[in-house]
Amino acid sequence: MILKGVEASRYFARPDPSKSGLLIAGADAMRVALKRQEVIAALIGPEGEAEMRLTRIPAADLRKDAAALLDAIKAIGFFPGPRVAFVEDATDALTPVIAEALKAWQPGDAVIVVTAGGLTGKSALKTLFEKHPAAFCAMLYDDPPSREEIEDALKKAGLKDIGREAMADLTTLARALDPGDFRQTLEKIALYKFRDDTPLTPAEVAAMAPATIEAEVDDLLHAVAEGRAREVGLLMRRLEGQGVLPVTLCIQALRHFRALHVAVTDSGGVQAGLMKARIFGPRRDQMQRQASAWGRAALETAVALLLDTDLTLRSASRAPGMALMERALIRLALMGR
Repeated sequence: MILKGVEASRYFARPDPSKSGLLIAGADAMRVALKRQEVIAALIGPEGEAEMRLTRIPAADLRKDAAALLDAIKAIGFFPGPRVAFVEDATDALTPVIAEALKAWQPGDAVIVVTAGGLTGKSALKTLFEKHPAAFCAMLYDDPPSREEIEDALKKAGLKDIGREAMADLTTLARALDPGDFRQTLEKIALYKFRDDTPLTPAEVAAMAPATIEAEVDDLLHAVAEGRAREVGLLMRRLEGQGVLPVTLCIQALRHFRALHVAVTDSGGVQAGLMKARIFGPRRDQMQRQASAWGRAALETAVALLLDTDLTLRSASRAPGMALMERALIRLALMGR
């Protein structure tokens, strides 16, 4: 049987121990690992692994010993309680072995949990679980998390009192970060708000968000958009020292000024346009001021200048890339005045 979307999320949180097995597959290993951990914890409880009710079988070991999975599901544990036989990184080559274990499975046996990488539509392993009457198949894709998934993650982190704007920022953050990074960010926010009864604010979300080189690129782009031309050279040298390429800077600058252009042309207003562009936290307020100061015509000129610079950087021109990019940003900063 196939699990999709919200149905899959609910099953991961409350799996049915009377079913024989579950396949979790996807190209993103972190997404698969997080869901697998959630399912196994729900099946055997927090003490299940310590009580030896979890048997891990790497795919390489199962290829060497085909009877290992059947032995694991039939074994009687020393501690009472549900058991799980976990097959890690399975491939289509293991389909006959897993099919035999599913066929021999009976109520009271260990639940079979299998993880795999990205499987094709015609995958034999995927087809086995999809067509089995007592097993489930969940394919994980790189889709943004649903609101229900985000709210569930917030609940697990112990975050309750969240302002409307902070919730919008967390939703944007969930779509921008990898699942593991988002989970760590929520844990950091939960520790920060421990015994703090005030609602979570956008400023606190921004302060707890992962710091990256992109944050320094943002500092440069804000200086450009606000007409602080004297700061451009120093910030460029710092980013150049960190190995940031001129093409990368140009792409980020285009994204920034296109977001400003979307904001000034949006029928719902500047703030609505920035929300559509997934700009959150104090950065949204800063860019709202920038968009109002520039105006539509100036922003269209800025985007055209950056597009010309991007074409030059990607051409056979022998001009130094960083010098070209710096000149373009200084011209923009002077326009911003």
